[in-house]
Amino acid sequence: MTPIMIIKSALASPLKLPAQAAALAALLATGVAGQDRLPTPEAAKTPPDARYELIISETEAQPAGTLTPVLVVNGSSPGPVLRFTEGDKVQITVKNRLVNEETSIHWHGLLVPNQEDGVPYLTTPPIPPGGERTFAFTLRQSGTYWYHSHTGLQEQRGVQGAIVIEPREPDVAFDREHVVVLGDWTNENPTTVMRWLMRGSEWYSIKKGTQQSLWGAYQRGALGDYFEREGDRMPPMDLSDVSYDAFLANGKRELPLAAKPGERVLLRFVNAGASTYFFLAAGNGNLTIVGSDGQRVEPVEVRRLLVGMAETYDVIVAMPADASTVEVRATAQDGSGHASLLLGTGPLQAVADPPRANLYSMDEMLQAGLASMIPKRAKESATTNRPFAPYALLRATRDTSIAAAPATIRKLTMRLTGDMRRYLWGFDNETLSENSTIRVKKGEVLRIELINDTMMHHPLHLHGHFFRLLNGQGERAPLKHTVDVPPMGKRTIEWLADEEGGDWFFHCHLLYHMDAGMARVFTYSQDPQHEVQIAPGLLDPAYVFLDATIQNHMTMGRAMVMKGRNDFFTRWDVGLPSALGDTDHGSHHDRDIEVDVGWSRYLDQNWATELGFRYADVNGAASRSFAGVRHRLPYLVMSNLSVDTRGDFRITLDKAFQLTDRVSVFGSVEYDTNTYGEWIAGFDYVMSQSIGFSASYHSDHGYGLGLVLTF
Repeated sequence: MTPIMIIKSALASPLKLPAQAAALAALLATGVAGQDRLPTPEAAKTPPDARYELIISETEAQPAGTLTPVLVVNGSSPGPVLRFTEGDKVQITVKNRLVNEETSIHWHGLLVPNQEDGVPYLTTPPIPPGGERTFAFTLRQSGTYWYHSHTGLQEQRGVQGAIVIEPREPDVAFDREHVVVLGDWTNENPTTVMRWLMRGSEWYSIKKGTQQSLWGAYQRGALGDYFEREGDRMPPMDLSDVSYDAFLANGKRELPLAAKPGERVLLRFVNAGASTYFFLAAGNGNLTIVGSDGQRVEPVEVRRLLVGMAETYDVIVAMPADASTVEVRATAQDGSGHASLLLGTGPLQAVADPPRANLYSMDEMLQAGLASMIPKRAKESATTNRPFAPYALLRATRDTSIAAAPATIRKLTMRLTGDMRRYLWGFDNETLSENSTIRVKKGEVLRIELINDTMMHHPLHLHGHFFRLLNGQGERAPLKHTVDVPPMGKRTIEWLADEEGGDWFFHCHLLYHMDAGMARVFTYSQDPQHEVQIAPGLLDPAYVFLDATIQNHMTMGRAMVMKGRNDFFTRWDVGLPSALGDTDHGSHHDRDIEVDVGWSRYLDQNWATELGFRYADVNGAASRSFAGVRHRLPYLVMSNLSVDTRGDFRITLDKAFQLTDRVSVFGSVEYDTNTYGEWIAGFDYVMSQSIGFSASYHSDHGYGLGLVLTF
């Protein structure tokens, strides 16, 4: 290659460069760097062995058949595969070409200096629109990893890609390799998705067919389970919070891949989904796991493999001797869809989707938690259609023990807590904004028992470190950077605090749970005045909601600003003479008007308090201030008790039954020492995400028909 060709190659992107070319390219680039370029000291000291340029921008594409905005890296989503060799000095320049958004890149699973970790505000300044940042570090590992934005919900919008680091010496035999980035795609703006989750909408369950109802329970012989759950005040169970429009492999629903008969094909899987666990299975039999989270493990065969968000797995598929095409299918854990890999070009050996989970059976939903505590059960699950995470089978290829005296082992317990009704997720019933920091000392070993008190899986990721997953394999416990904690289950991890310092993020990698507060920061700082820097988007953003029922005999509803545990609300109840039949149940006005304006504090999933002012024009009632408490009773009956400044008490009881996926019946009774009693009963039919139909009977205003509007 001529010197001119070397220079041109060095300036190309993306491209792994020879060391001499990279050095020359870096020298040439110094004279044209923009004012927002933020080089690191390491980048300035040593020429890189490998250099990439990543450009983040926005385009329009059709990942799910509808033209929609997509964030891309170097023009595609996922972005280019970054390939390195263990020990490489790496230089990666990230350029932000988004018009009005900051961005960032986190090197998921890589052991990098704290300032290079890419968590905006916490470790690394965000990259402003039109700006760039050069990351520089030396690779201390090999294996399969990935990169993604850590700004807001940009990861869900497409900012992601794979990293492959070759070992110094080959460590597994294969004939061919493919890198596969799995993803879930919604045509909705993820911020809109988050708002619908915060407001407690059931639309996503309806859309993907997982909404629980009395009719569904009857069909499955699970009425007992249904009422047992309601008696325990538990919300309906599900395996995923979001309904997705497509599941993708390298951006495609169906991905053809080259393979020849008899070959051993290494598939490097990255689960870059925002909130989807995937089952992996091959049409010709078992998958052989040879790597997990970038670390080699002793080969183990499984029928199916459950992969959590942010985990990576290296698996071997043995191609048949004939010219068959082998399907490798990644099926969403909730059964709502899949992506397919097609290895080869001959007759298809297809994969059957696993049976859907019985969401009505609490026993079935608890099996993953129980298995996590019983190694024999966990091993048996590897042969089932709906396996749990294969952790009990993973055995490191080397001794991973930490040489530390017992006195240096610090034991912690962290309980995973959350509430689908409010969509608050955290540790020990506190969100990131309420409790952000766990202090560590360099040299100590942290042994953490993670206990999941919720009915959802949580993939927990620790930045900047590997931890040992204590799975019964003794000194061969596997090393991981992300661990699935199953519903009502537990995991124990331990890790050596061996970094020089800094603040290291620890969070649920279900993106919407992280955004709702399930995160902490491990800080090496012992300064009690040290405050970690949290991205503004993770500190209780405000959401606006509107619910309104508009019928011919009355209208009622609420408008609310929700911020963390605080609600600022306006709710109204306006009754009119019924056009479908007059009644006389104590009302002496042609219309009754009541409007509350106030503040509510959410305490936990069963308790809340409120203060407010009530404007009233009903049965001679005067306007007044009030204070009250809301409490969720068994069988999901909502009660509200309040007292006003005139000494009058009010008690309200509300209950709804979900008859079918879209039809619910409701009833409410109210007694006020001033206005006396009233009641309403009716049914709602959900037509779309924002519009429904309602019919009801009110004790004062008779029959009515109309619409339910949600925003």
